[in-house]
Amino acid sequence: MKYQVNSEGFYGPYGGAFIPEMLHSNIATLTESYQRIINEPAFQKKFHNLLKDYVGRPSPLYHAERLSEQYGTNIYLKREDLNHTGAHKINNTIGQILLAKELGKTRIIAETGAGQHGVATATVCALMGLECIVYMGKTDIHRQAPNVARMKMLGAHVEPALSGSQTLKDATNEAIRDWINHPVDTHYIIGSVVGPHPYPDLVATFQSVISEEMKWQLKEKTGSENPDYIVACVGGGSNAAGAFYHYLEDESVKLVLVEAAGKGIDTGYSAATSVLGSMGIIHGSRTMLMQTEDGQIVEPYSISAGLDYPGIGPLHAHLISSGRAQVFSATDEEAIRAAYHLTRVEGIIPALETAHAFSILDQIGAQPEESVVVCLSGRGDKDLATYIEYLDEQEGNRASHEKTT
Repeated sequence: MKYQVNSEGFYGPYGGAFIPEMLHSNIATLTESYQRIINEPAFQKKFHNLLKDYVGRPSPLYHAERLSEQYGTNIYLKREDLNHTGAHKINNTIGQILLAKELGKTRIIAETGAGQHGVATATVCALMGLECIVYMGKTDIHRQAPNVARMKMLGAHVEPALSGSQTLKDATNEAIRDWINHPVDTHYIIGSVVGPHPYPDLVATFQSVISEEMKWQLKEKTGSENPDYIVACVGGGSNAAGAFYHYLEDESVKLVLVEAAGKGIDTGYSAATSVLGSMGIIHGSRTMLMQTEDGQIVEPYSISAGLDYPGIGPLHAHLISSGRAQVFSATDEEAIRAAYHLTRVEGIIPALETAHAFSILDQIGAQPEESVVVCLSGRGDKDLATYIEYLDEQEGNRASHEKTT
């Protein structure tokens, strides 16, 4: 299998587990046991029952007729925004909380950027009665206030990360420090396909329910299990990993990733890792990341908290460097415009992360007879303040223009 993880935890040259000595025991236990535990019939039954009855799966595959007409192709939306908690993140946290209980862990930690993974982690901890600490950059705490309130209501302690740019990278650093100090009773629920092996594979496996459903849903709607294109936004990339998973080895399906260009790739305010990055090690994994010549992390920037990360997961680094996946980027402005377009054409308010994916639909070259699946990874409730600020600014500019003319 060219694109699946190998026995050493690598996707091509990317991946592995580059970790401090204090974490070796935890990672070794997880690596040795996770495949056995998650494939046990009893575990699978619990996992799928919760996905069905608690999360609300399967999520619909919606044929967006007006959007399709405008782009001259057949566009389908995988509606992860309709899951309980409002995003794809719950798929992974359900799986990992069951795994943590099997491993006898009583304390859960997590990192979050946009807050959706934090909410999903807090939700499953409340469901299972486990202590929950969520690390979140101070910058993100301010710009994702609704999700912070949800986490606190669910009983989680939200710990601000005060170093660096006070965003997702820094929250991840703090969570790893916590895990080093509490190796015995604590399980770290990583929210994306990043971190040391086995996390990228573990998260991708739990998120693979997305493409598993897509195959039979497409068969029902089109007569074929395969779309021509799958499009997903990528920061760390768990929604993309889940949407791509069952199509990785089938090269007739084109895989499309969309990064955050921020204020522009060459402005110094960007998170477009595939263009600006090089191979290095971050958070226990060798991957593509934004760094200086001497290996210091370059601070990323995106209006979207969930894409504001200086690297990408090792699976995606391998897909891009091998040519299996095509990668585009979208600026803040392009993403917000795409969000408003989707909202007013299909009546769906997307998360800012997902909005990046919609912004490039006119660039992929899909033909009228082809089909495109966009992973609509989350809903936009958490981003309403940003959207309203943009709308107010546009209306103010319009009023000013009318006044001067």
